[in-house]
Amino acid sequence: MYYRRTLTSTIQSASAAFPVVLVTGPRQVGKTTLLQHAAKQGRAYVTLDDPQVRLLAKTDPALFFQTYRTPLLIDEIQYAQELFPYIKMIADREKRPGLFWLTGSQHFHLMKGVTESLAGRVAVLDLQGLSQGEKLGRPETPPFLPGNRPDTQCEPLELRAVYEMIVKGSFPALFAGANPDRELFYASYLRTYIERDVRDLLKISDEANFVKFIKVAAARTGQLLNYSDLARDVEVSQNTVKAWLSVLQTSGLVYLLQPYFTNVTSRLIKTPKLYFMDTGLCCYLTGWRTAETLESGAMNGALFETYAVTEIIKSYWHQGRQAPVYFYRDKEKREIDVLIEENGTLYPVEIKKTASPGSKDIRNFALLQKQKAKIGHGAVICLAQRRLPLTREAHSVPIGEL
Repeated sequence: MYYRRTLTSTIQSASAAFPVVLVTGPRQVGKTTLLQHAAKQGRAYVTLDDPQVRLLAKTDPALFFQTYRTPLLIDEIQYAQELFPYIKMIADREKRPGLFWLTGSQHFHLMKGVTESLAGRVAVLDLQGLSQGEKLGRPETPPFLPGNRPDTQCEPLELRAVYEMIVKGSFPALFAGANPDRELFYASYLRTYIERDVRDLLKISDEANFVKFIKVAAARTGQLLNYSDLARDVEVSQNTVKAWLSVLQTSGLVYLLQPYFTNVTSRLIKTPKLYFMDTGLCCYLTGWRTAETLESGAMNGALFETYAVTEIIKSYWHQGRQAPVYFYRDKEKREIDVLIEENGTLYPVEIKKTASPGSKDIRNFALLQKQKAKIGHGAVICLAQRRLPLTREAHSVPIGEL
């Protein structure tokens, strides 16, 4: 079963404006499938996963482009970055939009080649796993912004349904067919990720220690990033932890949510918060196998928050936009889970595992009055069944609307 993706319309508009469109993101999030569904007839397809095709691309790029003509979809472009100068030459010679659609999974090496060869000629789009809106048949869901989002009248999600989505995760393969084996999928994904991506990026020799690191990091989703604690628990140096975390970040598996900071607000701390972008993978790594056990388990709040934060991020990325999201925390440890900065306005968002939010849940919104920015309408993302005003400046948002 194919789930229509939000990014489809952005790909079409980008392809009408740029000669090259690059869709990047973690493995198995549906990049190739998305582009194949978005492509019109006449666009050839070639994958560099094929060893013979990859060899041709690396050793004789000129012959490669005589064999495969534009308009062309090239899958896994990171395996033959020798193609980038030729893509640039073809784009400059033909001066037409939509010549090349590319996919790639290793973001760090990939973007180095893109910035060196294709600057100004490529639209770079980020794709993650299925968003909640895509799963529920609402791919047109706009980026989340409190107060400005239309009331979609979505079917409310019950507590158990939310945690079932959290445990299952967002990889499209888990939604194709009847009852796929979740445990087998994530075990295979982790093994393939280490074998194909981590070895290429880090040349690590101790894979067991790296797996231990991923599990320790997953247990800290939704928490402030602490390199020394991670290093102590994994028994490696802080520099090693920083290098390994950089790999998780550049391959799209984790996101570091930065604190909102201005020179005026010197009391704010600068440490980011760590979030796993796929809650299903995070649950697998931390041993949560069912929605029932997670719902009453020690990480239920952290994973509920992780789910909401990553859905907000995806709502922007899947519209081809950067996610203007931050969090607030001062030295007194007073927090606001998410701040969305849009057109000079700060929109505060709290995330609460409750069906009955109240004014106490938004008390920290008042801390933003110290900021020089304009303060917009706030929201509490929660398990309420419908939107309700909490004050004149804030309302509740059922998590099913994300």
